[in-house]
Amino acid sequence: MAATNGSKHQTIVRPLQYRDIDAIASLCQQATIPDPAVKIQIAQMLKRMSRWYAPFQFLNIIPTPSITDRALLVAECGQQVRGAIGVSPFNRTRSTWHVEWVSIDDRATNPAEVTGKSDIGSQLLRYCFEHIVDASTWVLEVDVNDSAALALYRQNGFQPLAHLTYWEIAPQLLQELAQREPDLPNLLPVRNTDAQLIYQLDTVSMPPLLRQVFDRQIHDFKTNLVQTMVGKVKEWFQQKQSVSNYVFETQRKAAIGYYRLSLNQDRQSSGSDEPQTHQAELTVHPAYTWLYPELMAQLARSCQYLPTQPLQLISADYQPEREEYFQQIGAERVKHSLLMSRSVWHKLREAKHLSLENLQIAEMLQSLQPSRQPLPNRIDKNDPEDLS
Repeated sequence: MAATNGSKHQTIVRPLQYRDIDAIASLCQQATIPDPAVKIQIAQMLKRMSRWYAPFQFLNIIPTPSITDRALLVAECGQQVRGAIGVSPFNRTRSTWHVEWVSIDDRATNPAEVTGKSDIGSQLLRYCFEHIVDASTWVLEVDVNDSAALALYRQNGFQPLAHLTYWEIAPQLLQELAQREPDLPNLLPVRNTDAQLIYQLDTVSMPPLLRQVFDRQIHDFKTNLVQTMVGKVKEWFQQKQSVSNYVFETQRKAAIGYYRLSLNQDRQSSGSDEPQTHQAELTVHPAYTWLYPELMAQLARSCQYLPTQPLQLISADYQPEREEYFQQIGAERVKHSLLMSRSVWHKLREAKHLSLENLQIAEMLQSLQPSRQPLPNRIDKNDPEDLS
């Protein structure tokens, strides 16, 4: 069901169709997406859709599948695409969804034809809030220098959660870090049987508010056989390699450190002409910050046999030890972004009004019925005992 406004030139929000692929690809290039991996994934998805729908070009109205995983929605006005939004579930329970990007066509600024850019962006967001009923919370990441996007998200109820900093470690610095032998005697590969340990580490490593917003469960850290096979095939086609390990503390029987490293075996990734970087996701227990040098040495050793590319990691403002360590080793700040969230309260269907006359109070509350008729009594105002 499409969402429209009441103006003469209606703005319709609908799922992506085959005829929109070129316009969406252009809007995706214009959008400011903090996470470079998301931009590459969207470009690859558009290429796959173009190949799949190519034999049915005469049917321009073929829609994309329903909103189940990653979804692209467009705002159309005057039979032209004026904006687009990309969303995806953030966790397995689908209680939290992620706004990956919102892009508005710069030509959509004529008030005689369409509404303002902020109105189109608000309509795209409201469409997602209303139609994705599984989502109770929405999260997004926006560049701190993108004032237009910040204003749009604040206007639609998003509040800041944390400041994120993207760090880039140069290949020369990686070679220096790789010369150090890491002291990690209990470094183990991550398996499904370790999901409980990784979940506990993820829970303790973030503030309670983020823990509530992310709403991750143990099965968010598990993968089935089909997902593993599909992931391996994608990595083979994209010339990537993923490594996941964690540090086990034998006395506490807990995981105190975890990393997931995505290595690029080619300088350029498909769907982008820009040089790519190795991506690392790092989680360290707040009480074991001495692990940062050890884990960074391990990451550097994993990167030394591949083409010389920088390594990119993320730190949040609630991780001062990590930011202090990156500053100490000489890592470069390449990007700052803001993590924001918004709660959604769905309206409950009201029940039919029940009249008190239809309630059988005598039958429901038999134990409260008087055993005999009350006797009338006169209260003397001058008697203090009657007034007590």
